[in-house]
Amino acid sequence: MENKNKLAFGKQNYVLMLVGIVLLIIGFFVMSADDQTFGFGTLGLTVGPMIVLAGFVVEFFAILRKPDTNK
Repeated sequence: MENKNKLAFGKQNYVLMLVGIVLLIIGFFVMSADDQTFGFGTLGLTVGPMIVLAGFVVEFFAILRKPDTNK
């Protein structure tokens, strides 16, 4: 019966999710900060999408990581 009161994720999962969300926001901001027309510069085509991809990888890892049950 104790498992009904537990959250689905642990504290570290939520911290990783927040890190992933911050990376996504930074990546989209970097893409929009490109000074080339329609964002076709280095920031809009290379750096920003790599940061966004890293954010999605962190989110994927945060969701699939098994929470610590020792505490």
